[in-house]
Amino acid sequence: MIYRDFQDLKLSALGMGAMRLPVFNNDDGNVDQETVDKMVALAIDKGVNYFDTAWGYHNGTSEIALGKSLSKYPRESFYLADKFPGYDLSNMDKVEEIFEAQLRKCGVEYFDFYLFHNVCDMNIDDYLDPSHGIFDYLMKQKENGRIRHLGFSAHGDTGIMQRFLDAYGDHMEFCQIQLNYLDWSFQDAKAKVELLKKYNLPVWVMEPLRGGRLATLSPEDEEKLKALRPDEGIPAWAFRFLQTIPEVTVILSGMSNMEQMEDNLHTFEKDLPLNDTEMETLLGIANGMLGKKILPCTACHYCTSHCPQHLDIPRLLELYNEHVFTGGGFIAPMALMAVPKDRQPSACIGCRSCEAVCPQQIKISEAMADFTKKLQG
Repeated sequence: MIYRDFQDLKLSALGMGAMRLPVFNNDDGNVDQETVDKMVALAIDKGVNYFDTAWGYHNGTSEIALGKSLSKYPRESFYLADKFPGYDLSNMDKVEEIFEAQLRKCGVEYFDFYLFHNVCDMNIDDYLDPSHGIFDYLMKQKENGRIRHLGFSAHGDTGIMQRFLDAYGDHMEFCQIQLNYLDWSFQDAKAKVELLKKYNLPVWVMEPLRGGRLATLSPEDEEKLKALRPDEGIPAWAFRFLQTIPEVTVILSGMSNMEQMEDNLHTFEKDLPLNDTEMETLLGIANGMLGKKILPCTACHYCTSHCPQHLDIPRLLELYNEHVFTGGGFIAPMALMAVPKDRQPSACIGCRSCEAVCPQQIKISEAMADFTKKLQG
């Protein structure tokens, strides 16, 4: 197992995420505890010491399942991470209630790592509102030793992250972001890494395979990679990409079965970062994947000055691209929760004034209509 230094700790470069545990009959809340026990046992045997869960994973049963599996091992032999569920605004005034319940569900007296979960457009104002008492309470738990290290995860853009860091950056010790060779440009993860570097915050990675999207590629793209590393599996390329980024400390993978666990453990036996040619090839493959799916908006903003509805068209197209490429998901709907109804895609009247000045000749009105349909469906 590869290890990374974090303060006075040595953390396994591969962390076991508990968002995609094995379940029975495709029921997300019915976790296969026996298999989880075996996966945790194998992970620990092969050197994994970082485990990550959250309040909402598996309909609230992830913390319980992971806690049961880890209860078989000495508490000081592993590092456990949990998160405050600010993705649900109804939780904002329940920080003490939720934190105490999380400790009970996991069967522990403290969390090694604890995060403000999913800092984004929707919840940034609430996270920064002192009346909720979230920051003060978590800092108190840190002072009491019930949280050893405090950080945050973010699905928001760099502007949202900057606001959070402006308020709490001096107290944060790490940040977890969605990072992979596709999102290096697509979600501008490169800029997020650079922002965190300014604050000397190490990067924790979520979605290294983009929900499994990067586990398999087209035959043509796989052939390109096989020509460079004949013995390297396709999923391993996503991890090698992350091993190339110095700021990355922990890479979380939500493994759903023993086969995935064994494959990832094998990958993390060695640190094999990419050379320049390999990096260029991999990012070229990512650009090809994106080019087939997304609209080529360059955010020039010519369109916005011609929109009678005053829509932020570049931002809406950015969210549209994310939603289309992912095939749905929560990121775009969540971001739109922070947008007034009269500024959402459904507010487009189809006048096409924006299209008359778009340098990329994007059919914006059609995109807005399709986005509205997809969100409703």
